Amino acid sequence: MLNRNRSQKGFTLIELLIVVAIIGIIAAILIPNFLDSLHKGRQKRTMGDIREMATAIASYYTDQGGAAAAGQATNQVAIGDFPALNACPDDLQAVLVPTYTRHIVCADGWGYTMEYRVTIGVPPAINYMLIRAPARDNAFDGDTYDVGYFEPTDYGQDIVYADGGFVRSPRGFAGGGGT
Repeated sequence: MLNRNRSQKGFTLIELLIVVAIIGIIAAILIPNFLDSLHKGRQKRTMGDIREMATAIASYYTDQGGAAAAGQATNQVAIGDFPALNACPDDLQAVLVPTYTRHIVCADGWGYTMEYRVTIGVPPAINYMLIRAPARDNAFDGDTYDVGYFEPTDYGQDIVYADGGFVRSPRGFAGGGGT
C-alpha cells in the first residue's frame, strides 16, 4: 500500500497551501500599488484636460484681440472673483469647437463634473478664467484656495487652474502649483 500512494501523481495539501499563500502575499503587495497608479493616472489626465481647455480658451482670447493678464503673482484665489458658473458650458462649445479644441472636457479623470468660470468675449485684465476639478472625493474644498502644491498621493485635493496657471496642483507636476 505504501508503494501505491507514492506512485500517484498530484500535489499534497501542504504544497497547495504554500502556493496559495505565496499568491496572496504577492497580491497584497501589488493591489495597493495598482490602485495608486490608477489614481495617479486619473490625476494626470485631469491636469492634462484642464491645461488643454485653458490653452483653447487663451487662444480664443488672443484671436479676439484681448490679452488677459495670465500668470499674475497671487497668494490666494477666491471663486467669487471669477465670472458666473458655467458647468460644462454650451457657450464654450459654441466658440471653441472645432477651431480651438475638438471637444469641451466636462468631467475629470474620476468622472466628476469640472467647473468652468469663464468670460466669453474680450477678457478683463484679471479673473477671466477659472477651471477646477473636485478630484476623487467629488467635493470642492471651498471657495478660496491658497496658491501652492499638495502631495501627489492626496487624490481628494481640488485641481485648480486660474488666469494662465495652476493654482493648486500635485507637487512635482511641471508648471503646477501657482505662480
